[in-house]
Amino acid sequence: MRTEVPIALSNRHVHLTKEAVDILFGKDYTLTHKSDLSQPGQYAAVECIDIQGPKGTIPKVRVLGPERSACQVEILASDSFKLGVPIVIRDSGDLDGTPGCTLIGPAGTLEIAQGVIVAARHIHMNLKEAEEFGVKDGDKVKLVVPGERGLTFDNVLIRAKDTYALECHVDTEEGNAAGAKNGMICQMIR
Repeated sequence: MRTEVPIALSNRHVHLTKEAVDILFGKDYTLTHKSDLSQPGQYAAVECIDIQGPKGTIPKVRVLGPERSACQVEILASDSFKLGVPIVIRDSGDLDGTPGCTLIGPAGTLEIAQGVIVAARHIHMNLKEAEEFGVKDGDKVKLVVPGERGLTFDNVLIRAKDTYALECHVDTEEGNAAGAKNGMICQMIR
């Protein structure tokens, strides 16, 4: 069975619907590709927006593309204090009952009723890799980060789909606490 998984640190970012892009950047606006992300078809856009909560604002938060079916704002746990929203750890796309916020772009402002999450740790892999690792989509595993500050992450969600590339995503706060660096090889424990 395979056990080695590369890790990547994920900073705060925003996924937007086409309608949100039009409101924030202007009618019929198209996001500008800046750089590819590790997952096929996903990219960092040139565009950034501000996120505003009841207590404060976080400026210049990167927009990721392509557009999605729902707006999703992925923050760090410490960002929740600055914004004044509760920490809600969720799998991507699981937005029911999550806090909302105000999105501020150069062309307009959009209030979203829900969609602010701290993303759950997860490992992307394709279906062949899932078989090689002895896991399936939705399983939870542990991930051991090596090194002087290394630690073991529990409750790491397996996200298996034919279009995914092998990589574990943890947020920058968790990664920094473990001394992790992008591309570092970690060990998955079933």
